[in-house]
Amino acid sequence: MSGSKRIRCIVGSETVRMLNLGHPWVIADRYTSRWPQVKCGSLIELMSESGESMGTALYDSDSRIIAKRLSAKVVELDRNWLVARLEQAQKSRNWLDFGDTTVARLVNAEGDGLPGLTVDRYGDFLMVQYYTSAWEGYLPLLATALQEVYAPQGIYSKYRPQETRKLAAGKKGRPPQGRLLAGQAAPADLTVRENGLLYRIDLAKDLHTGLFHDQRKNRLEFRRLAAGCRVLNLFAYTGAFSVAAAAGGAVQVTSVDAAGRYLDWACENFRLNEITPEGHEFITGDCFVELDRLAKAARSFDIILMDPPSFSTTSKSRFSTSGGTADLVQKSLRLLTPGGLLVTSSNLQKMSLENYLKELRKGSLAVGRQLQVVSVSGQSDDFPFTASFPEGNYLKYVVSVVQDKV
Repeated sequence: MSGSKRIRCIVGSETVRMLNLGHPWVIADRYTSRWPQVKCGSLIELMSESGESMGTALYDSDSRIIAKRLSAKVVELDRNWLVARLEQAQKSRNWLDFGDTTVARLVNAEGDGLPGLTVDRYGDFLMVQYYTSAWEGYLPLLATALQEVYAPQGIYSKYRPQETRKLAAGKKGRPPQGRLLAGQAAPADLTVRENGLLYRIDLAKDLHTGLFHDQRKNRLEFRRLAAGCRVLNLFAYTGAFSVAAAAGGAVQVTSVDAAGRYLDWACENFRLNEITPEGHEFITGDCFVELDRLAKAARSFDIILMDPPSFSTTSKSRFSTSGGTADLVQKSLRLLTPGGLLVTSSNLQKMSLENYLKELRKGSLAVGRQLQVVSVSGQSDDFPFTASFPEGNYLKYVVSVVQDKV
């Protein structure tokens, strides 16, 4: 496919090296500061100082990642190219076994050659999330390509800027986060199946849809582990892990979240699966405060799960994965029975597994207990990453047996 003549932008030797390794990002530097002024979302041709073409990139004037390479060739971002990319992503997932599941990631940004863009299937509907405004002008074209490849009933889009905390902290009456891009609107009671369990989804009104399905395979294993156990789920959100635990035969599941409306949603998910929520416990409050309260009440659990957002703020405390994880582990370990399980998870891309384990170690040492790691996992298989883009391997899910020192 030959591209029309477009603005050529010179990149430095280090960027050339990374591009040759297959990494799609161009980070702003002294070379990019000399680029001509072009509109955000423009296609540019990347060039080495020696005049070698490094391919086509999407220009993003609002980001430190000032350009994202779409192809090592000179291409047009048209319907044919998008359809080819989507069909490639579709074929790669033919290897996967989703089981009794109707929610999946169809396009995983850099992992599928469409940097800064994801596409998820929720039953008969698709959700496009774009993490740079550079994709905005191409959404109608993308919708046409998605309709050709997947034939959904409707397609939604949602802009996900880096500072999503500001969106999440919006006041009541804020406009919906998702908008209908093409096709029919989804019903208000839209539900999907994940490993045979039902969850209600909202494609329009919230920053998130109600289900983080990158945890699908981890939830299936958690369901098995929870049988006969007392389970504490911190940062429970809409209760996906809580439902899995209860469905797996947990004696009681205690779900804690700062937002009562999410716990109401969790109760609804329990009922969708014919599990009586009254047999379980739902606590609205700051997780750090509630951990102290549970400790004072001499409560104990066989399994504690903590899957916090990378950052969160409540009236009582602020949490960040770096530093906050150790404090959370320290407080949680006071409530775990010897031989119990601490299940911890983080989606913070910038933190390596090695540094995450250091946080777990710091928290366990503070209370004189040992964490014996028995399982380390990541995101579900439909969230692929390339060997050239290790940043795409972002999810850290660690299962540890809690041992008293002898």
